[in-house]
Amino acid sequence: MSVQIAVMDDWQNVARGVVDWSVLDAVGQVHFLHDYPADTATMVERLQGFDVICVMRERSTFDKALLQGLPTLKLLVTGGMRNAAIDIPAAMALGIQVCGTDSYKHAAPELTWALIMACTRNLLAEANSLRAGGWQVGLGGDLHGKTLAILGLGSIGQKVARFGQVFGMRVIAWSENLTPQRAAESGVTWVSKRELFEQADILSIHLVLSERSRGLVDTQALGWMKPTARLVNTARGPIVDEQALVQALSSGRLAGAALDVYAEEPLPADHPLRSLPNVLATPHIGYVSEQNYRQFYQQMIEDIQAWANGVPVRILG
Repeated sequence: MSVQIAVMDDWQNVARGVVDWSVLDAVGQVHFLHDYPADTATMVERLQGFDVICVMRERSTFDKALLQGLPTLKLLVTGGMRNAAIDIPAAMALGIQVCGTDSYKHAAPELTWALIMACTRNLLAEANSLRAGGWQVGLGGDLHGKTLAILGLGSIGQKVARFGQVFGMRVIAWSENLTPQRAAESGVTWVSKRELFEQADILSIHLVLSERSRGLVDTQALGWMKPTARLVNTARGPIVDEQALVQALSSGRLAGAALDVYAEEPLPADHPLRSLPNVLATPHIGYVSEQNYRQFYQQMIEDIQAWANGVPVRILG
C-alpha cells in the first residue's frame, strides 16, 4: 500500500497549486484538507490512516493526546523550523519523525509595515468611505519624527527597525535579553521596558511566544502608553492580554491597534476585536505570502522524499 500523505491547514485551498505535488507520486497519495482545527476526537477521526501529515505552523495543535490517537503516523512535517503547537518530545517517544522547513524572512516584516502605515493613515475607513460613495472622513497621522518602539529586536524586529529609520522615525527597543550594545549595532536606542511603552507612538511586537513573554503586554504596560499611541502585533496573540487591550481600545486609553494574531485562531465571530472602530484586524496573514508558501511546501516535499529514502533532513527535536 502506498504512503498516505495529508496536507492539512490549507484554509485558503491554495496548497495544491503553489508547487508540483506530483513528484510525490512515487512515494504515495497526497490529500489536501481545508478544515479548521477541532477537538481532539474530531481531529483523530479526520487524520486516521495517514502515514505523513504536513501542517502549517501553529494552526493545528498536535499534543500528546492527538499524537497517541494516530497510530499510523510516522512523519510530521511543519512549515518553519519552530512550531510551538507540536509536542515534539511526545512525538519522539511515539517514534514519529518531525521535520521542518526554512522560512522566507521578509513576509512578516512587510505585513507589519503595511499595518503600521494603514492604521496611521486611517486607510481602512477612507477606502470604505470611497467604496460606499463617500469621500474623506478623517485626518491621517504621520510617521516621520515619531517614535517606533520595538518589543523584541530579533531578525523580524531588526527589519522593521530599518523600515522605521528609512521613514525618519526615532527607533527604540527593549526585550529581556536585549543589551544597549546589541541595539546600537542596529542603529536602535535601548530603553527600559517602561520607557518603551511610555515613549511609543507606534509599539510593534516581535517576540517569540514563551512562558516568559505570554501576557507581557498587560494592563500595566498598556497603561504606560500615550492615549495617542497605537499597538501593532504580528508576532503571537497571547503575548498581549487581549481583555486588557479591548478595554484600553474601548475606553480611548489607546488610540488604536493593528493586529494579525489572536489568543484564539480563527478569531471567534463575536469577538469585539472584529468590530471595534479603532482596530485594523487581519486573519494571521503575516507569513501567508506566495514566496513563503512556495518555500514551505517545496521543502515539505523534499522532507518527505528524504524520509522515504531513509535519510530525513531538517529534523526538529
